Amino acid sequence: MRQIAFCLLLAMLGSTTLYARLKGQEKIDSLLKELPRQKDDSARVIVLYVLSYSYAAISPDESLKYSRQGIELATKLDWKAKMANFNDVLGGNYQVISDFPRALESFLKAKKLYELIGDKKGMAGATCNIGIFYIRQKNHQKALEYFFEALKLDEEGGYKKFAAIVTGNIGAVYHEQKDYPKALEYGFKSLKLYEELGYKHGIAGVTGNIGNVYKDQKNYTMAVAYLQAALKLNEEPGNSDQLADNLCNLGGTYLAIIQDSTTNWGMVTGTTELREAAYVPTFSIPKGKAALLSAAIDCLKRALELYKEIKALDRMLECYSGLTEAYKLKGDYRKVVDYIDSTRVIVDSIFSQENRDKIAKLEDAHKQYGDSLKAATAQKAADVKAATRRNYELIGGGVLLLALGFIFVLRKNNKLLGKEKKQNEDLLLNILPEEVASQLKNTGKSAAKQFDNVTVLFTDFVNFTEASERLSPEALIAELDACFKAFDEITSKFNIEKIKTIGDAYLAVAGLPTEDPNHAENALKTAVEIIAFMDNRLAKLGSERTFRIRIGLHSGSVVAGIVGLKKFAYDIWGDTVNTAARMEQYSEAGKINISETIYELVKDKFNCEYRGEVEVKGKGVMKMYYVR
Repeated sequence: MRQIAFCLLLAMLGSTTLYARLKGQEKIDSLLKELPRQKDDSARVIVLYVLSYSYAAISPDESLKYSRQGIELATKLDWKAKMANFNDVLGGNYQVISDFPRALESFLKAKKLYELIGDKKGMAGATCNIGIFYIRQKNHQKALEYFFEALKLDEEGGYKKFAAIVTGNIGAVYHEQKDYPKALEYGFKSLKLYEELGYKHGIAGVTGNIGNVYKDQKNYTMAVAYLQAALKLNEEPGNSDQLADNLCNLGGTYLAIIQDSTTNWGMVTGTTELREAAYVPTFSIPKGKAALLSAAIDCLKRALELYKEIKALDRMLECYSGLTEAYKLKGDYRKVVDYIDSTRVIVDSIFSQENRDKIAKLEDAHKQYGDSLKAATAQKAADVKAATRRNYELIGGGVLLLALGFIFVLRKNNKLLGKEKKQNEDLLLNILPEEVASQLKNTGKSAAKQFDNVTVLFTDFVNFTEASERLSPEALIAELDACFKAFDEITSKFNIEKIKTIGDAYLAVAGLPTEDPNHAENALKTAVEIIAFMDNRLAKLGSERTFRIRIGLHSGSVVAGIVGLKKFAYDIWGDTVNTAARMEQYSEAGKINISETIYELVKDKFNCEYRGEVEVKGKGVMKMYYVR
């Protein structure tokens, strides 16, 4: 997570000595007392603006509330400077809570308004914020275009603080693009500007960014030195957003040290003094893998709680990803599953098709915003007069047209309702087992139920992380989709209930919601066909374009039912599920690993190879068999 600095403007406060003296919560409390006392609308706008700005770093929801009140009043007064200021604050808050279409819309409005009134400083700030938006959307080229435009405005206007912010953000983009020399070049340029200004918050942010660059260069000593230095600077009150970024980045660095096979443990353990490190020459790295893993989990959990408080979905995503990897290393697969599920929910929310469509349309729509705004004032009086005359002329005809239109829409909607009902029922059956979907449709609920004789099947692609680095995102998703579609067809063939996919894993169960006396046999037939499909695909495409797979199965009892109120899903729980996951974990590429329980059920029908007793974490010694 790169620490990105927003260019929120606090114009006109220099003349208001009351606000300059107030700090933190004391400042907010005083402003809340002042607000009802202000009878003049202009004064209320200023108080609302300072309130919205002050809450921005503490409570995005409160900041949004006062920003909306303020922008409504500023619009009534036609106070374009304040309309622009409020849009900047609104955009920042929407960005934090991951409402990206509204964030872009607000920043673009702010930029056009600043251009309209000739405020170059405001233009530079809003342009910088649009660049930050595109970083979050992973559109690095767009981000650089806006940042260099903002930097030019800052340098022309002599706005040194904003120049430091933009320069640091340019370094962050180059970091995202893996251009580490340029990332460090702009990072240190930004650091120098902040040092000259004595701006501690900026120093902390860019120090953390430099640490991240060193981490990705695998220079872990320098990475930890800079990240711990930034962490100490950010532990002051009011820096919770940046503190969360620091914790997330430091946790990720500890994980990188563990996962890097080239790590020289003698060079990255203990307490070290490094004179080149910024501000904190002495730093400490946990000793050994176990201590590093514990420290990583602690950092990531602390960061996650801070992100949850401010509803920063896109930054929570990185924490969930790190915690998933951490618990994989720890061997706690129950928590791995939990964090992967949380990750998928957030990804669905942030990168929905609806959001992408809105964002794609916004920039084109706002290219005409400035001209429309200029024309609106000139046309206002004429429009009101013309509209009044037309209203009298059209009242009679309008009533008749409204009645006819209502009848037409009513008939059309009746036809559409039947079609939509059928579509909704088909969609429900695609998500849930037929029996459960029927209960939900008829009663509005479906109770959880225990099934005593089922077989749980887990699959997992071997070395999926390496494959994801080797393949483009489009090729990776296309290959996953092709494989999982084939698995769906195979499970349907043997009446196996697919539960869900978890990243690159596939979970299915035989023997529910309808009991099946041959659940173990059918589950194994499914596993054999999946192995055959993947072997054929591997022979056809090669290891560079597809994956190898391992499978694990276990029989026993589970509880099944619907979880959640939104995006609900049919799921299964119980020790049988955990044991099946362990069977998959202790399997090998191209093989099906089963427990002794299944072996006793199928030994007369399948060729099984005894593996011996295997020590299984959290389970003790278990007998395992490969199915040929």
